[in-house]
Amino acid sequence: MSDRINDHKKKQDLAVALKYRSSVNNAPNVVAKGKGKVAQKIIDIAKANNIYIHDDPDLVEVLAQLDLNDEIPTDLYIVVSELLAFVYSLNRKEKTHTEDFS
Repeated sequence: MSDRINDHKKKQDLAVALKYRSSVNNAPNVVAKGKGKVAQKIIDIAKANNIYIHDDPDLVEVLAQLDLNDEIPTDLYIVVSELLAFVYSLNRKEKTHTEDFS
C-alpha cells in the first residue's frame, strides 16, 4: 500500500503546461514542464493567470516524457481534446457570467 502512495506522490511532483493555437499548431504542444519546485512554479503561474489546472497524475506522467515544444502524440488527442472542450465551455460560461454583470 505504501508503494502506491509513494508512486502517487511522485506523480504529483510533476507538472506540464500545454498550449494550443489552431492557427499555428496541428496539436497542443508542451510549453513548460518540470518536477518539484519547477512543477510548483508552473502551477503557481497558472493559478495567478486563471489558467485551468487539470489534476491527472497518469496523464502528466506521459506528457512529461515529451520534450519542450513537442506536439502531443496522436494517442492523446482524444483525452486532451475532451479537456480542451471542457476548458472552452468553462471560459464561455465565465464570459457570459461576466457580461451579465457589466
